[in-house]
Amino acid sequence: MPRKSRIDAPGALQHIIVRGIEKKAIFKDAQDRENFLGRLGKVLKETSTSCYAWALMPNHVHLLLRTGLAPISHVMQRLLTGYAQQFNRRHKRHGHLFQNRYKSILCEEEPYLFELISYIHLNCLRAGIVEDMKTLNSYPYCGHAVIMGRLKYDWQDSNYVLRLFGKTVDEARKSYFKFVSQKKHQGRRPDLVGGGLIRSVGGWSALMSQKSEGRRIMGDERILGSSDFVENVLQKANEDYEQRTRILAKGQDMDTLIDCISAYFKIDAQSLRTAAKQPVISRARALLCYFAVHKLMMRGAEVARRLSISPSSVSKSATRGRVDPLVKEIEENCFNA
Repeated sequence: MPRKSRIDAPGALQHIIVRGIEKKAIFKDAQDRENFLGRLGKVLKETSTSCYAWALMPNHVHLLLRTGLAPISHVMQRLLTGYAQQFNRRHKRHGHLFQNRYKSILCEEEPYLFELISYIHLNCLRAGIVEDMKTLNSYPYCGHAVIMGRLKYDWQDSNYVLRLFGKTVDEARKSYFKFVSQKKHQGRRPDLVGGGLIRSVGGWSALMSQKSEGRRIMGDERILGSSDFVENVLQKANEDYEQRTRILAKGQDMDTLIDCISAYFKIDAQSLRTAAKQPVISRARALLCYFAVHKLMMRGAEVARRLSISPSSVSKSATRGRVDPLVKEIEENCFNA
């Protein structure tokens, strides 16, 4: 049975789980971990992606992200591809480092945000990597230490989390620490590492109880949230899919998009297929990358090949294009004409 496509949207809260292939280690030492964090911070800042919680385990990683200016798939592609290449070079190995498909679960913020933050940060304690909460407070490979003020990464939005726990930083940290400490004996939480109907409603007993009451319940393995939340997310995803279908049915593709944008900016279409850096061409290319990725749903690698630039340049350009004031005007010209 084919796997369903990922669901994403600006502002979506995503629990990401990345595992090493065959459960093998993806970090061999501190240098590997620092390299991963450096790459993570760079791509998060460049794409305005918020990070609320994270934990580096020996053979997997947990991230709690909010989609920013670029799809989470682009964020993860840049992060994982670059890290795997560096890891393989450094350790003189070949082949895949990660499982072929990382897990991403789109989560309803209420009531899951607090639970996910505590669950992700307590991974290191549950696994025995740290001995107790005091040690976790200063552990350098988990976002808990950042929230506690013992570690600083400007790409982690600890202020957003702290504002949810108190009016002042000191008050918020005490409240946050108390909340997380109360969760430390809960053990594994299967309900927080996947979507689906059973997980969303809290298990079989809760599901049967709601069904016996005649409630209409929806679930999806890609989504962790209430029935109404799941329904709204799927409706929006279907609308986006229908829009893409209409675009393709009208015969719009990369070539017609290039022609349209080059005509709008009064530049030679061929200049968009090169790495020329003139301001007007860079702006036009940024909008082209945005529409190619978000409207035509092309993979970054394919866009890069067509434009003779790198995949990372496509991601950066699409991010700039998304916030360009001309987006709506060009969308009207190129897609709704």
